Amino acid sequence: MTPTAPASGHSYRFAFVMITTLFFMWGFVHNLDPILIPHLRRSFSLTVLQSALVDSAVFIAYFVMALPAGLLIRKAGYKSAMLTGLALFATGALLFIPAADTQRYVFFLGALFIIACGLTVLETAANPYITLLGRPEHATRRLNLAQSFNGLAATLAPIAGARAILVDGASDAQLQAMPEGARQALLAAEAASVKGPYLVVALVIMAIALVFYFLKLPATGAAQSAQSAPASGAILRALRRAPIRRAVIAQFFYVGAQVCVFSFFILYASRAAGISQIKAADYLGWGCGAAFVVGRFAGTWLMKYIAPARLLLVYALASVALSALAMFASGAASLAAVIGIAFFMSIMFPTIFSLGIGNAGADTEMGSSLIVMSIVGGAVLPLMFGAISDITHNLQFGYAAPLLCFLVIAWFARAALRDARQPAVITSTGSIETCLN
Repeated sequence: MTPTAPASGHSYRFAFVMITTLFFMWGFVHNLDPILIPHLRRSFSLTVLQSALVDSAVFIAYFVMALPAGLLIRKAGYKSAMLTGLALFATGALLFIPAADTQRYVFFLGALFIIACGLTVLETAANPYITLLGRPEHATRRLNLAQSFNGLAATLAPIAGARAILVDGASDAQLQAMPEGARQALLAAEAASVKGPYLVVALVIMAIALVFYFLKLPATGAAQSAQSAPASGAILRALRRAPIRRAVIAQFFYVGAQVCVFSFFILYASRAAGISQIKAADYLGWGCGAAFVVGRFAGTWLMKYIAPARLLLVYALASVALSALAMFASGAASLAAVIGIAFFMSIMFPTIFSLGIGNAGADTEMGSSLIVMSIVGGAVLPLMFGAISDITHNLQFGYAAPLLCFLVIAWFARAALRDARQPAVITSTGSIETCLN
């Protein structure tokens, strides 16, 4: 039953606040990955390409779990999906403890995969639910506001994670000079530093899950219609919508670009600017993370005056130019270029998402699943970044990968602008669609 008018305002606001905590938490754990990459690379003597498997383990989960998450939402509803996602999230975080004890890289990848399965379910449910939780014309701004707290996590996680996980111990040269037994013992002790932070994450997630268990989420008309609609043919029906199709492609490349920029920042900054990994982590937090969150809040405000698709196009083209600069700059200019990319990336995920599922009606949940599924780009593009870096022996040239991604996002934004100029009609199902030539 839809909430009555007097109660709906308060219940909508509280639901928005609680779901926004989910955006913060998955943003926090995602932004520990750039700390894990140099940490595990040192512990297991990995190449850049091998260390990129951290991102692959995370984002392959999005490909595997997105459609099951969408079907779960249709069958059991948003609340059950969110509780399932929180349970998987907490389980994966707890598995970091035995992974550190066994000292096997594959076990770390397995724990990350299970965390990411939980995040997939949460994102598949929370992103569309936020767009439905209020007036449709404010959906993009509302999603950008919620995602701003994801950006806040991007500021805090690298700073806290670097101090909790990265160990300022023996240098690589000193490690090589040690006897094998002593070297392995030291690396094992360093690897164990992940146990405390991920235990804290697991406990926080379990506390949030307890709140959600007792929380009554407001129902929405779109959610109710999606749960009553038959699942057969839902995927093909959703893909027949051009905005969803294009959003799937654009989100694939956007997430790939974001992961390349954030996950390799510490390695990039230490080489291009010649700074320590701890200092690079501070730049990642106070520089990239702060730029990302400021960009989200600024973008949300600018959308009051500039159409979201037009703002997305400007931001994508700016990111193309800065990616080219990041390939060849050095010193402070290289850091400024990447921090600038973080600012302009800020609105891309929620804006692509909202433009993709806008006016999708009964296809909203399945469209959401397909767009979340395309987050697998975060598993693919970092491998391209790593391969280019290894082949050219220059990590900066890896920025050719995000440059390509931002060109694809500019194409998506242009197409969305073109659609916005077309007249709208009411279809037989009652949804609003664009008349395409």
